[in-house]
Amino acid sequence: MAENTGYLPIPKGFTTKAIHSSTDPDRWDSMCIVPPLVLSATFKHVKLGEYKYEYGRAGNPSRDVLEGSLSAIENAKYAVTFASGLGALTAIINCYTQGDHFVVGDDMYGGNYRLFEKVAKNLGVEITMVDATLIDNVKNAIKPNTKLIFIETPTNPLLKVFDIKAIAEIAKNNNALFCVDNTFLTPYFQRPLELGADLSSYSLTKYMNGHTDVIMGAVVTNNKEMHDKLRFLQNAMGIVPGPFDCSLVTRSLKTLSLRMQRHMSNSLAVAKFLESHPKVLKVLHPGLESHPNHALTKQQTSGHSGIMSMYIDGGRKESENFLKAIKLFIMAESLGGYESLAEIPSIMTHASLPAELLKELNITDNMIRLSVGLEDPEDLINDLDQALNAM
Repeated sequence: MAENTGYLPIPKGFTTKAIHSSTDPDRWDSMCIVPPLVLSATFKHVKLGEYKYEYGRAGNPSRDVLEGSLSAIENAKYAVTFASGLGALTAIINCYTQGDHFVVGDDMYGGNYRLFEKVAKNLGVEITMVDATLIDNVKNAIKPNTKLIFIETPTNPLLKVFDIKAIAEIAKNNNALFCVDNTFLTPYFQRPLELGADLSSYSLTKYMNGHTDVIMGAVVTNNKEMHDKLRFLQNAMGIVPGPFDCSLVTRSLKTLSLRMQRHMSNSLAVAKFLESHPKVLKVLHPGLESHPNHALTKQQTSGHSGIMSMYIDGGRKESENFLKAIKLFIMAESLGGYESLAEIPSIMTHASLPAELLKELNITDNMIRLSVGLEDPEDLINDLDQALNAM
């Protein structure tokens, strides 16, 4: 990929692992190439106290295949899947207890913010939100009871990029664990565990599945203690994914590398076009040289996905007119599918943030987040051009 010039190299053997890991036909009596879909809710016990699978919530062969594939493509020991990305974060939060303290990045998905503010705090967990682009902000937020540092990078929707290695060192020096939400980049473009993070979390709904037909989350780790806790909570809290969804994500991982390459090339083409458009004030895309964290992006990633944001010349009215005019892009929440989407974070995905925080972060009504899909880039550019001109 020409666009990968200056980035970290793409991990060798990634696609081979994605295609073959955990799906060896010899595992199955039929020797089927595609792993069998096991829908059974319960399983016959060999004898009292002896079984291969106990009950569908506690374990399922289709889920095991997916978790094996996820750990393989991230070169990790363990992967635990959940009913959603928020389910994965719910399990992480419940590994802690009243009186513990978390340091979290201030720019995050609105659902994550709501979970920290409305749920974790009610459990007695103390939350400090910081702009983690400044490492001193993270250092200064650490307390004696700090147990977890959690960030998204790149962030949603401002596309800030945080220094994973530097934050990992802070966590290590303070006996805290460090979790990176890697949803936007996937392990194809960014590998947080190799950069020092303890946990890598995902909304598999997005790029990892990539077909807008599954809701699921996961946590990948090399930390056995955290794996054991998460595995217990997966069963005890009942936040498990269904086997059919697991089989769909297993399927999707086979084409992840190809899809991510296309998302990157398309989004860069769109971003460069938008930078030159007279009705666009600013484009937020870490792959652009204009991005304030562009150099750091190249130091810790192998590329960027299709997610980006822009500020248009206008306000809510102009944003609404833009969303009415788009034809190929679809006005919808979520991201990471093969189709291109557009939304206004302040009104849609981040509506749960208080008005003062939206203002502080500059998530305004003229900010539009784009999820650039896999269509022909010329068609996407033409659609954006006509929609901007129709505002």
